Amino acid sequence: MEIVSSTVPTIKKNVKSLIEIRKSTKFHPSIWGDYFLKYNSDNSKITAAEQEELAKRKEMVRKLLAQTPNDSTHKMELIDAIQRLGVEYHFEKEIEESLQHIHDKYNLQNWKDTNDDLRIVALRFRLLRQQGYNISCNVFVKFAASEGNFVASLENHVEGLLNLYEAAHLGARGEEILDRAIEFCSSRLHASLINKMADVSLSKRVNEALSMPIRKTLPRLGARKFISLYQETESHNEILLNFAKFDFNLVQRMHQGELGDATRWWKKLDVVNEMLYARDRIVECFFWAVGLYFEPCYATARRIFVKCISMASIIDDTYEYATLDELQILTDAIQRWDANATLEDSPPYIQMCYRSVIETYAEIEEEMKKTGESYRVQHAIQDMKKLVMAYFEEAKWLFNDYIPTVEEYMKVSIVSCGYMMASTTSLVGMGDQVSKQDFNWVINEPLVVLASSTICRLMDDLVGEEYEQKTSLLDCYMEQYGMSKEESCAELRRQVKNAWKDMNRECLEPKPASMAVLMRIFNLGRVIDLLYANDDGYANPIKSKESVKMVFVDPVEI
Repeated sequence: MEIVSSTVPTIKKNVKSLIEIRKSTKFHPSIWGDYFLKYNSDNSKITAAEQEELAKRKEMVRKLLAQTPNDSTHKMELIDAIQRLGVEYHFEKEIEESLQHIHDKYNLQNWKDTNDDLRIVALRFRLLRQQGYNISCNVFVKFAASEGNFVASLENHVEGLLNLYEAAHLGARGEEILDRAIEFCSSRLHASLINKMADVSLSKRVNEALSMPIRKTLPRLGARKFISLYQETESHNEILLNFAKFDFNLVQRMHQGELGDATRWWKKLDVVNEMLYARDRIVECFFWAVGLYFEPCYATARRIFVKCISMASIIDDTYEYATLDELQILTDAIQRWDANATLEDSPPYIQMCYRSVIETYAEIEEEMKKTGESYRVQHAIQDMKKLVMAYFEEAKWLFNDYIPTVEEYMKVSIVSCGYMMASTTSLVGMGDQVSKQDFNWVINEPLVVLASSTICRLMDDLVGEEYEQKTSLLDCYMEQYGMSKEESCAELRRQVKNAWKDMNRECLEPKPASMAVLMRIFNLGRVIDLLYANDDGYANPIKSKESVKMVFVDPVEI
């Protein structure tokens, strides 16, 4: 989606002065300060003894997997627990083979499942769809009455309802039975909480699911929460639980070291003192990166991604602070991408913004040259240029108090949300998990990227009024169609639901890219769903504090 700089749009109202546009509300300062400076990559290394202990425990779980028959319900429950506990990355091959076996068996039967246990049917459906198998949603028809609604006899089957609710969140457009399932299960599960079910562990799982279904949960944060829930479940496996706890703490220590290094890099930029208007959010940026990929093998990808989205954050704040003339200079300079340009006639903060961006990407490019993958950085730079152009278009709307049409707005602002840039950038440091073909695919704005960007854009618009001066899609709908704010909000939420369905569809066979690539983009949607659920958790770091603590500060008790 190319954005060509247009002339200043027709002025709708009185042109705003610079004083009016400057933010009257300061962003909340960082709540973490120097906390993570005590960590670094050296003092967070895993010892040889810990590696040996991890390998021993891992082998015990591997044997557990191998000894559990593929045809059994216990195998599906074991795979589900492994995935939700955050240790799936240790057993990808074994899990894929087991799910392939389960898929092939039921495919031969044309999915005429004779099992009448809703819990088992829903669990199988979810596990296979999560793996990319395009299982028909018609497996749930037998649980519905003739008019299409689910049978009343299911109302007291809480485990079945919970599993159906989780499975239904993997639906694509047109799968109405899954839409009805979410509605049916939501109301019945809420009722079960009100009636205070006897099983306290089940009650906690229901409450967590209604708050954040598995499909929208960040893997690392979800694992931290599920460890506690799983421990309280009577049927939990002690070997698996202990392995998950041990692994979580080792990986957390690795993340702490990376976050310490990232904090030192950020401190060296001195953004806090030199660009007082910009958000100080290196910890939240790192949380974003871990939301995309927490696994140890993606340390390089995390480091690169954190630096790039930190730059995007600085630029975003600059385009809401500087004058239009200053932004014209900055926009033109970034489009030229001249490492020798100094912008010496511009204010210090414009110079610093430009210099920080150019130098950061130059450092990344030097690193990628060592592996012969510097071409990837060029793709990331092109998407950053596109992002900056979108910021500039929005700045012109703001300075001229112009409300664009819905179509004008989405063309620009689906880019300015940053998720097209983030999608491309997320692949840069992933090593041999991605190819040149993957970059050619992602830069052409495939459906999954557009859907993830739509979720980001619309959820930002739903909560951003307190922190942003610029026009939102709500304003466009109210202006163009005469809709009330409530009607506009409802329309945006409807579009967000459809975007999730589009992402689900793109993750099913035939997939346009590997699951390793697709899940990076899918996880971007998960991050925004968590941070922007009811408030802007990036602008307001207090909202995301507990999630950050769970992932980076508090180890699991063993």
